[in-house]
Amino acid sequence: MFERDYLMNLLMQFFRALMRANDLRHEKDDPEAASKMLEGAIQEAVEIDGAALLALAPDSIAQVMRVSDVDPNVTQFVARSLLLDSVYLTQADKPDVAALRLAQAHAIADEYGFGLPENPADFESITEGLEEAALAGGFDGREGDIPDDFGLRW
Repeated sequence: MFERDYLMNLLMQFFRALMRANDLRHEKDDPEAASKMLEGAIQEAVEIDGAALLALAPDSIAQVMRVSDVDPNVTQFVARSLLLDSVYLTQADKPDVAALRLAQAHAIADEYGFGLPENPADFESITEGLEEAALAGGFDGREGDIPDDFGLRW
């Protein structure tokens, strides 16, 4: 039960970070700050040296996440965040890092066997189903009591 509550909390924090990054991008017109917010959420969620992880080649990032036993539910949030991060980095005029993030997102999706939206700039497609998955404690349909206070830090 504790592990499930932890996962629900982590996924809700991740979802909220995606929403806040999107708000930051559009309300403040600051894609670089939005990118940093997403990358910070990724670094917190994977419990691996996040900066080192984000510097890895696409195939390597997927393998390191697999070997490090990152929860498969977290991997979907990471991949979708990287996809969105590629958009923000493109808007911040960082095309090389944007291309890396896009390739990393697809490598993770391929490694874990799930699809990603075709258009990385379509925020609705990227976040589709994420809130429900966070509230359910993952993508496998498990349901349970949802705590009133998730302890969100975002």
